[in-house]
Amino acid sequence: MADNIELIMRFHPVGGEDVALLCSDFAGPDEALEAVARALDERRGLILSRARYNREAGENGVVINLANVVSVRVSTTDSDTTGQYL
Repeated sequence: MADNIELIMRFHPVGGEDVALLCSDFAGPDEALEAVARALDERRGLILSRARYNREAGENGVVINLANVVSVRVSTTDSDTTGQYL
């Protein structure tokens, strides 16, 4: 099993500003997007057990209510032009 890498997951909610998390729950962007898609299909929240809001913060568990999210972008670098959208 490969080591998980740190991904930037950017969630765009129905109302309000984007929320970006640093997450090391997944081995790569494809696995992260698959988990998001599965949570959407099952109409449940996305549970992240190793997420941070910024580089200085400690890891926390986070539950994302995907019913309030319009789009999700996953990338290994934080840029407006990189990453995969769901």
